[in-house]
Amino acid sequence: MSVAPPNLSVVTAPTTATPASGAPRPAPGPAADEGLARRLRALACTAPLHDLDARKAMLAGEFGVYAMAEVALSAIDLVTLQMDFDTGAEPDEVVARLLPRVAAQAPLRPRTEHERVARWVLDSLVNVGSVDRGFRAVYGTFGHDGAYVRREYDFKLIEEVPGPGGAVYLRTTDEAVNVLVGALDTDVTSAQIAAEVKLEVLISRGRLADAQLAAEQARYRTVQYAETLRRTLEATRRNVRAVDWLQTVPAMIDEALDHVADRYRHENAILTNIRRARDEAEDPDHKRRAAELVDIVKDCIRRHTQLQTRLLDAGPLFRAEQDRQAFAPPAARTGVDLYGQLLAPVLPLPVSAAHRVTDAFFARGTGLRAPHAVRLADLAELLLTPPLERAHLGAEMPEPDLVATPDDSRFSEEQLAAAGELLDLPPDAPRRLSGLLADARRRDPGLPYLVALLAVHAAGPAVGTAYRQGDERLLFAVDDGTQMTDAEFGGADLIVGTALLDAAGMAAGRSEAAS
Repeated sequence: MSVAPPNLSVVTAPTTATPASGAPRPAPGPAADEGLARRLRALACTAPLHDLDARKAMLAGEFGVYAMAEVALSAIDLVTLQMDFDTGAEPDEVVARLLPRVAAQAPLRPRTEHERVARWVLDSLVNVGSVDRGFRAVYGTFGHDGAYVRREYDFKLIEEVPGPGGAVYLRTTDEAVNVLVGALDTDVTSAQIAAEVKLEVLISRGRLADAQLAAEQARYRTVQYAETLRRTLEATRRNVRAVDWLQTVPAMIDEALDHVADRYRHENAILTNIRRARDEAEDPDHKRRAAELVDIVKDCIRRHTQLQTRLLDAGPLFRAEQDRQAFAPPAARTGVDLYGQLLAPVLPLPVSAAHRVTDAFFARGTGLRAPHAVRLADLAELLLTPPLERAHLGAEMPEPDLVATPDDSRFSEEQLAAAGELLDLPPDAPRRLSGLLADARRRDPGLPYLVALLAVHAAGPAVGTAYRQGDERLLFAVDDGTQMTDAEFGGADLIVGTALLDAAGMAAGRSEAAS
């Protein structure tokens, strides 16, 4: 496996520099300096991608034909779209999805080489081989006194997270999403609203190619919003005091719920416009792009629904973690001060005396071993612990905005009543379907289709269902082999009639079942 380069550095000047007397100073004010710092951080986030093309010459083989930065962007895209709220993307699946992109750049090369390139790019984005598996950039800013101050910017593009069963998943960071959409430290809410407004305008103007790019950017912002909430909940599970649940997080949750409600309404309207554009488009390319847009916006709606569920569960999770951490038993023993209690006293000692201390420490410092059998004290504590309250009412659910479903039925209530009158036949006087169709045609030109539909449905009557429901009459249709002679319909000229069910037998059956 290839090893990633050491941490990156953008600037290599001295640590501080004071401007000479009389020399012009940089642009005053923190806003100008912050804008410069944002651009430097944006440049630093793209440096690992450019470094891939610079380092591919060091690989054993001819890899100059591959555009490593393109493969890296595709890897970031795949991990971002495959990761969920609780899990991430599987590395092997990401490599498998990267193979077509790599193979397209060098189709004559073997598959083993394509897989090696994909894994090398993915390992470089994770920064395998470094201590903290992250990147570091150094940039300069100007303090309030005008002095040039160096600052370090640590970031990651793709990080490995543990999963169930010892599996390792990949998740992209905010910096990776910002690299993907071409921005840095952008406010998630405003960026999401702007992206979807832009998407709606592009769809209304028929620019589906640009609308697809805007829809993908809106989806990346949705993933970033969910990632912010996930990190807040993870910090709460570790230490509830490290997160401001008094003002910051409740305000963020309320703002996020309003945001999800607005985005859901907005995206449903966009989805309606896209479907209309897809159905009305005559150009095959426009129809294909519209179909892809439908899938992207539906995925955005799914992610917003999942985000809303997590937001509603955030309050109960905080209360449960607060109870768990507040009433957790204190540690039975205090930690060992390695410097004051071990290193400082041992260093002046000769080796013959120091090895007795070090041997005893390392023999007992290898960690505890889990016992094979449960202790009686553990069993008693487990049985006497009161059960946790599992039911959480949570926050009040917002009232949904219900949209009336348009009545797109083919037949009206008047036609249904007229068809019922025609098919309300005496039990001893069945009729041919052709005669019923002629009577229906004299009433309403569209009524014969409803009569024919009801007659065909009566060809297999549900006698058992009608018997259990207590119906006294049942419509039936029988085919005796006579062909239909009609200008609009063909097939068998059914005999349509009404059968009387045994009401006394039904009453006796119901009484026996009740007893």
